[in-house]
Amino acid sequence: MKNLNVLIVGVGGQGTLLASRVLGKYALDEGYDVKLSEVHGMAQRGGSVMTYVRIGEKIASPIIDEGQADLILAFEKLEALRYAHYLKEGGEVLYSTQEIMPMPVVTGAAQYPQGIEAKLHGTGVDALGLALQAGNAKAANSVMLGALCKKLGYEREKFEAALLSSIPQKTVEMNKKAFDLGYQAV
Repeated sequence: MKNLNVLIVGVGGQGTLLASRVLGKYALDEGYDVKLSEVHGMAQRGGSVMTYVRIGEKIASPIIDEGQADLILAFEKLEALRYAHYLKEGGEVLYSTQEIMPMPVVTGAAQYPQGIEAKLHGTGVDALGLALQAGNAKAANSVMLGALCKKLGYEREKFEAALLSSIPQKTVEMNKKAFDLGYQAV
């Protein structure tokens, strides 16, 4: 595996931090060096959350500079657009089509941007819809992890095992279904 820089972004409460830990666990289990760095911002209030995940033979720093991300995994499409400048030339965006209205939109001070998909040139996944199909909206992160696994060409069984070992036992079946739906969506 060559070095891989993945920026995971979303809104507080969407499970981006769990996703970064699952990706990191998979890479560690495969024998790679992994560095993670989390930036929470106003996560408790539905604000932006971003996590750097760097994977390779020897990783010195957890930080991904602007223009250096191989892939942006976005749990909300406006967040994908907000951090698109981190993507390197030839990089990819994998994003949930979900729209979570930021506070300025909720209060009427701004409008949610239109045409985001055209600006992203990436792969959109209806993570919320698929999570609801799996049984719970909170499984949207598992949908996105399934999509990520397929996008990166990782070994499905091992990646899914990294996810399942990171969640409560009572949610395993629902998350397995969500992961599968995300894997099939890409």
